[in-house]
Amino acid sequence: MKDRVAVILTALTAVLHLAVANRYDVFRDELYFIVCGRHPQFGYADQPPLIPLLNAALYGLGGQTWILRLPDVFAAAALVWLVVAFVRTLGGGDRAAWIGGAVAALAPMLMGLTATVNTTVFEPLAWTFVAYALVRAALHDDRRSLIWAGVVSGLAMEAKYALPIWLVGLAVGLALTPERRLLRVRELWLGVAIAVVIALPSVLWQAANGWPFAAIVHAAGGKNADVPAFLFTINQIFVFNPFFAPVWLAGLIAPFLSRDFARLRFIPIAYAIIAVAIYLGHGKDYYLAPAYPSLIAIGAVAIALAIRSVLMTSGYGALAIAFSAMLAPLALPLLPVDQIAPYMQALHLAPRAQEKGDVGTRLPQSFADQLGWHDFVREVAAAWDKIPAPERPRTSILVDNYGEAGALEIYGPAYGLPPPLSGHNQYGFWGLRGQHPQNVLRVHRETDEAAGHCNHPRILGTTSSAYGMAYENGKAILYCPNAHPPLDVTFPSFRELI
Repeated sequence: MKDRVAVILTALTAVLHLAVANRYDVFRDELYFIVCGRHPQFGYADQPPLIPLLNAALYGLGGQTWILRLPDVFAAAALVWLVVAFVRTLGGGDRAAWIGGAVAALAPMLMGLTATVNTTVFEPLAWTFVAYALVRAALHDDRRSLIWAGVVSGLAMEAKYALPIWLVGLAVGLALTPERRLLRVRELWLGVAIAVVIALPSVLWQAANGWPFAAIVHAAGGKNADVPAFLFTINQIFVFNPFFAPVWLAGLIAPFLSRDFARLRFIPIAYAIIAVAIYLGHGKDYYLAPAYPSLIAIGAVAIALAIRSVLMTSGYGALAIAFSAMLAPLALPLLPVDQIAPYMQALHLAPRAQEKGDVGTRLPQSFADQLGWHDFVREVAAAWDKIPAPERPRTSILVDNYGEAGALEIYGPAYGLPPPLSGHNQYGFWGLRGQHPQNVLRVHRETDEAAGHCNHPRILGTTSSAYGMAYENGKAILYCPNAHPPLDVTFPSFRELI
């Protein structure tokens, strides 16, 4: 028999995400992933292969943003279905299912994670499924679920390398509770073996190429914004909707206060471990997000049992949904672009800097990185057209980061631009891409540094976009004829893993 609550909430979530999937434009990382996916391999400098291959395949079906973002629609809707199933596994009734499913559907952070096709898009689904499988094995002796958890874990690690931190947290949680008996179950280790086999090709690629991802993780600690512990905690409450906080907080503490939930203690223990690890590692606020749906499922059941009044939970739920509706335009592309900043000002909110370089950007980074790329490519193309036609075949375009390079690669052919060069992450591995230029069109903020390789440098333009990232504005587009030393010699100095 179909679960009516799951069907309704899942369908509404899918409709919402599909309705906005074609608004704004392709995100910085999506552009980069499309390019990576067009060069299929078992791994890339900064991610496993699944998301790049998926992005390239879907964008290849006509270049439509809504087709590209069909995985977002699936991930958001499937998470709601899974949380409701989690609630049912814990013995929750319809009221608990409505609470858990609604929070999973409307928490602003979870909505935002499924606004673009990024390496995080499947993480809440995967992390929740692993916890759900362990709970089914612990409470209902469903050992086959542990095998499926292994399959999901392996696939998740082909999308992003972050899942092991959750697996370690869960393993420690199990070891510290009576549910450690699961660590002796054959199916659990069969699932582990399956996960390793599925994830192994990407790991081997990393090993064969000097573990570039490890270098990127190490560099991220210095790149990400420093946030005091108190503000990190407050931000977690805010981005998940303060009115929803009692639900996941109940999931965090109920296993230690109620005998009915005592067998679930390994989940809040895992959450606590990874929360500390992510904070100490200067992780971004969304790194912890995939751990919340498991707490939400537990908390929904606990609240439904503790608060019997339908009127009270319904009234409070209406306030919570209204608050999520107010924040939704900051998580999903709901507003016209020119109305985002005024809307944030009306709410007295400012974009939170996830990285030190984000300061000064008018819009949330998730929006700004969708909105400035056509401007960037037009400006580079205008500078390219100023280069004498006989010199263009001997000229390469060199940019700072994979977002700029991805934009030029996807949108540049319409302007007759050559494939761009960059030293950033995977682009650094691709090197000069068969080019041996005498001249360089360099896009860089520090004109003196860029001009150091030029005999007669000329500034042909400047980057500017009203809604793009602040650090992408004000860069000089510098033409370096007869670059000396030639780019063949200097390119290694531009390589950067960050």
